[in-house]
Amino acid sequence: MRSGPFLNRRALIRGSAAAGLLAVPAMGALTSCASGGGSGDDGGAERGETSADNPFGVSADADLEVVIFDGGFGDQYAVDAEALYQQRFGTVDHTKTQEIQSLLQPRMVQGDPPDVIDNSGAQAMDIAALIRNEQVHDLTELLDAPSLDDPNVTVRDTLMPGTVEMGQFGSEAVYRLNYALHVYGQWYSRTALERLGAEYPRTWDEMLTLCEAARREGIAGWTYPGVYPYYFNFTLYPFIGKIGGIEVLQALDNLEPNAWRHDAVRTAFEAYYELTARGYVLRGSPGMTHEESQTEWTEGRALFIPNGSWVENEAAATTPEDFDMAVGPPTGLDSSDAMPFGTLWASPGEPFFVPAAADNVPGGLEFLRIMLGRESARNFTELVSSLTVVRGATEGMSLPPGLTSASEILDAAGDNLVSSRLPDWYRQLNNEEIGGAVAAMMAGEIEPDEAIDRCQRAADATAQDDSIQKFQHT
Repeated sequence: MRSGPFLNRRALIRGSAAAGLLAVPAMGALTSCASGGGSGDDGGAERGETSADNPFGVSADADLEVVIFDGGFGDQYAVDAEALYQQRFGTVDHTKTQEIQSLLQPRMVQGDPPDVIDNSGAQAMDIAALIRNEQVHDLTELLDAPSLDDPNVTVRDTLMPGTVEMGQFGSEAVYRLNYALHVYGQWYSRTALERLGAEYPRTWDEMLTLCEAARREGIAGWTYPGVYPYYFNFTLYPFIGKIGGIEVLQALDNLEPNAWRHDAVRTAFEAYYELTARGYVLRGSPGMTHEESQTEWTEGRALFIPNGSWVENEAAATTPEDFDMAVGPPTGLDSSDAMPFGTLWASPGEPFFVPAAADNVPGGLEFLRIMLGRESARNFTELVSSLTVVRGATEGMSLPPGLTSASEILDAAGDNLVSSRLPDWYRQLNNEEIGGAVAAMMAGEIEPDEAIDRCQRAADATAQDDSIQKFQHT
């Protein structure tokens, strides 16, 4: 692992902390483990004759049950894809909810799940636990099937890089399909920066200078959803990778001893703590939901918010016409960074899976194949202002400002992409323990050293817990 020149900047950060700390946020219940088992590879459905048009042998009258997370993307895109399913097969029973876990966990345990689940949001089920209990159908046959638009091209070959890998959990099997291509970063208003006569900050000194200029105008530098503090990881993790290199993030994912005590992690935590110590975080942020913090941001009370590319759609109702939404790569530390400024976290998100015990597994697979068709992918982008994992689906489309910006920084990053598997390999560790430590630090309740100790203790406890399946970067 790397250490060295950036430590001088860390020393400066340590010496600059001041008063003005915020209150600790309340933490919501974010996850729990699943239990119970599924029955059979195809649930209760019998497969009919297969063809290029019907590669899974879905029966002509096979009904389908779909449950969609009703979050930033809403559910209209799924309703439209369901209409395409109903043109050829049975009817669709559609449910939208923000309470995925509480609604579906009992049904998973009882062996009576829906056919397709959009397992997203703060109440998503622990996919690793479901896989361990053999409750999730392997999607390999979907990936190897003819694509909807060209029978000579497999579904696998229509997907963006990283999509298949994000569905794998320590084996060749693929258990989930992440549909949206999320670009994470520091979201901002170009109009707001122009009013301050400022450029987007590339180094941490530039970030602090900009935040101070904003404060003089009565504007906070940052806000964030303290109720869901893992949002900070959308910029904190790539910041760590930018400072110390991608191997630091991989060590965190691998639960390596003392990985959280790496100099790059400490430097990043101290930089973020400086935002709080100097009073650059919007007062009240620790107690805000994602929607509340986004509204504070779109109404101009803070410059930056850590978020993903779903935010343009999710915050559309409160976004002024002249806001000119944009996203930038996480601000770097200084010239000693191991990776270039344009490095960012971009990866497939919004995970779908087909339960192993579903009544209509073939229909679930066909529904996902429909969603991966060009028509559904373009419809998704038009409706919710987000990219999908379908290659080339946005060609020729006119995109809104935020999505245009996300596409631009994704292109500029090239191969300088980083990601973290903690959110899906170890959901509770990421959302509750690490998220809680970062939340307490950003609320001024603890300092960086204690936050790091809490993260390391939680990672060690996860590593030593034999009931939790472990995964490794290879």
